[in-house]
Amino acid sequence: MKLTNPLKKFFEKLKLADESGRNQNRSHIPFRLNFLFFVIFALFVILVTRLGYLQIVEGDKMKAEMKASTTITVKENAPRGVIYDAKGTALVKNVSNAAITFTRGNSMEASDILKLANELNKLIDVPADENLSDRDKKDYWLADKDHLKEAEDRLSFKEKNLDNTNEYQKLVDKVKDSEIQLNEDQLKVATIFKRMNAASALSTVFVKNEGVSDEELAVVAERASELPGVSTGIDWDRSYNDALDGSLKSILGTITTEKEGLPAEEADALLKKGYARNDRVGKSYLEKQYEDQLQGKKGEYKVTLNQNGNIEKQKEVKKGEKGSNIVLTINSDFQKKVEDILRKHYQGLVDSGVAKYSPGAYAVAMNPNTGEVYAMTGFTHDPNSKTLEENSLGTITSAFVPGSVVKGGTVTAGYQTGAISGNDTLIDQPIKLSGTALKGSIYNKVLGNQIPLNTVKALEWSSNAYMMQIVLRMLGVQYQQNMSLPDSASSKEMYDKLRNAFAAYGMGVKTGIDLPNEFSGYINDQFGTDNAPGGGNLLDLSFGQYDTYTPMQLAQYAATVANGGTRISPHVVKGIYNNNDSGGLGTIQQEITGKKLGQVNITADQMGIIKEGFYQAVHGSDAYTTARDLASAKLNPAAKTGTAETVPESNPNVNTINSNIVAYAPYDKPQVAISVMLPNLDEEHDDTNKAIAKDIIDAFADTYGVQ
Repeated sequence: MKLTNPLKKFFEKLKLADESGRNQNRSHIPFRLNFLFFVIFALFVILVTRLGYLQIVEGDKMKAEMKASTTITVKENAPRGVIYDAKGTALVKNVSNAAITFTRGNSMEASDILKLANELNKLIDVPADENLSDRDKKDYWLADKDHLKEAEDRLSFKEKNLDNTNEYQKLVDKVKDSEIQLNEDQLKVATIFKRMNAASALSTVFVKNEGVSDEELAVVAERASELPGVSTGIDWDRSYNDALDGSLKSILGTITTEKEGLPAEEADALLKKGYARNDRVGKSYLEKQYEDQLQGKKGEYKVTLNQNGNIEKQKEVKKGEKGSNIVLTINSDFQKKVEDILRKHYQGLVDSGVAKYSPGAYAVAMNPNTGEVYAMTGFTHDPNSKTLEENSLGTITSAFVPGSVVKGGTVTAGYQTGAISGNDTLIDQPIKLSGTALKGSIYNKVLGNQIPLNTVKALEWSSNAYMMQIVLRMLGVQYQQNMSLPDSASSKEMYDKLRNAFAAYGMGVKTGIDLPNEFSGYINDQFGTDNAPGGGNLLDLSFGQYDTYTPMQLAQYAATVANGGTRISPHVVKGIYNNNDSGGLGTIQQEITGKKLGQVNITADQMGIIKEGFYQAVHGSDAYTTARDLASAKLNPAAKTGTAETVPESNPNVNTINSNIVAYAPYDKPQVAISVMLPNLDEEHDDTNKAIAKDIIDAFADTYGVQ
């Protein structure tokens, strides 16, 4: 077919364009190849230059880093410091034990550990662990490579290929019960394997740390080169004084075991301090409070790893250092005397049935000038039993309604607010408010009776009416029979004025003692509700019938009165000491003193009136003098008693009495302040709390030689 002119021209143009494109492509190919060759050459030059730099300039550094990667530092625990009482008797110390240790290599597998465990079983005698679980036995069985292969062959196609989660657990599940019926020798190897396999990479565990013989130490040391990671060392246990069978042991606290390691809630903070997860640390009370001082400084070992990442040898480069020692303010002899005094009197109440509903009894003695705690002891009591259980820590963790012991704080609030100014006289009379029950002093509950009392006499007689009228004056009103209280009586502001005065002595706030878990007491925060009418409870608070305080808080209160108004934190540790050459008590590193927490904001004359009221409560001659039984004590004491009507938790259908007392002695130069709390007795027993206080003061005079 003959093409028309236009069509022919079109195809000719198309042919020319195609030929032109081919020519252009041919011209681009050499350029692209040249560019690619240039890039490859440039990269090659950079690589050669970098290798030369590393080999020539950085050669020594690289060699050092390679050496460092095969030589590592491993740390080993050192014994904790010893805890001594005030006279230097060791209460808790360490018993050293020879030990066989194992440090796990970087790439050590279970099969490697099993081989080591079998070798060790031939050299040392490790009794089979009675608590080996089936899982422990299965782990031991699977550590054998042949057994592991058997278990893998038992996996189904789906278990092998479709579900890769929990692979090891699937193997564990395939181990038959008949395969973990181990003989005695196998159980011993399984025990060694379990202990060694528990170690994480480059961490050290004890294979045997009890009853290690000299022969075992010698043979392990001799074969150390054949036992990668195995070495000899020293372990230690906490040992308590044989005579320490009472309250001090609970105050000392406990430490974790190697298995427990770091407490979960503190692990992150301790790890940042350089602890290992299996380190033994203080778990409670003094051991916990003074962890930083008691914890030893770890020894260091240089561990050399072979090319496979397993330990080739290890060498001690820094000897561990025993922790610092602490000396208590508590004389264990005096503590024992106070404990015996309290037990004797309280057991008598329990045996007689008077303390049937009482949850316990508590006593504290402390130095009012320094805050040193001389003794703190307590007992708990089950209402269904006559057996007493030691509970010294209840002195800081248990709180009870205090009763009239708080009246020094009420007088202080009166001074601070201007309700009274000095040894003011008010009328002791039963207080009858509109719509409330009669409130009055125990010796004056008949309407119409009026007895003029000054501040000193009100403290000596323990006048409830006097304290309530101080509060009425704080509210800006004078008492009239059947009067209604102003709205301000239900306000938090008015409660705070009274409670702030109490808090200045330590009541209702933490004392600052150097022990954890201190309770601040219960402060009732209901104002003007159906359960707490407000104004009436404000009056109750004035004579100690509303909030609750701990025995330690009341002891701090007594101490603050005794020293003239300075609130000092109590402390049970007197000082931190280093170790002498033989590891015993060395020289003092840090003296622990009570901290000044505040000053009661009244004049010296006003504080003198309160102290005179406490003195007359013991030495007064009136029929209503409340603490005269203490007048025969060896030292010249001052005191304030307190009773409170309460309902025991064990039986809310009965009414009971809290019998409490605070005291200090000698009056002119106070050296000891005490508190005694006897909650929930069936009847008032001020004679018992006064007898306990007197016996404690006498015991203090005998122990410390105070005249």
